[in-house]
Amino acid sequence: MSVLLGGDPAALKDWAACWEKSRVLGYVAVIITGAGLYGAAMGCWRSPVQGGYNLIKFPLVILATTLGNALINGMLAPLLGLNLRFRQSMMVVLMSFSIAAAILGAFAPIVFFIVWNTPSLAGQVEVPWAAYNFVQLTQVVIIAFAGVAANVRLFRLLHSLSGSNRVARKILFAWLAGNLFLGSQLCWILRPFIGSPVLPVEFFRPNAFQGNFYETVFRAIGYLFSS
Repeated sequence: MSVLLGGDPAALKDWAACWEKSRVLGYVAVIITGAGLYGAAMGCWRSPVQGGYNLIKFPLVILATTLGNALINGMLAPLLGLNLRFRQSMMVVLMSFSIAAAILGAFAPIVFFIVWNTPSLAGQVEVPWAAYNFVQLTQVVIIAFAGVAANVRLFRLLHSLSGSNRVARKILFAWLAGNLFLGSQLCWILRPFIGSPVLPVEFFRPNAFQGNFYETVFRAIGYLFSS
């Protein structure tokens, strides 16, 4: 993990070129642990049951996003000047999300502290919408920060693989955009993570495919500025 978090391009280039089962399982274990801890901390504000659901759901979102982005990034990279095989793309994306999961795991105690000191949703006669939108947007900012930091950490690897600063920058922005659109929509489909204060705690919403992630974020921002 120290080498991975350090972003040493020489070591990461060798790792990306070699498909090792033990290394892949190690990345998956980091993703499950880091994302699971963060998800549990995020969901416990709604209820302990929601926290337990998130312990399972958030790693599933990260792993599904990893697989989807490996396919997308493997197609984008050659178009932008870097010839990557699917396995190489998969390894690079796994490394990126392992870094993101490690960052999220480190944020888990901070998130737990925030939700512990925010009025709970349980037993409220009137819904604390300001607190709800604040916690919701806080999660978006932290998750976005972890994703961006993880991808930027691999910039030197992309430069080493492509031999061009310009190509590496184009690939980095393309991959960030792919992570944003795919990851955010998977989060929306597998919601709730915090849970709506007016709806029961559920693992999966029956209307999961209605609406989208961006409507919710813009609505939360609008509510905070208007309250």
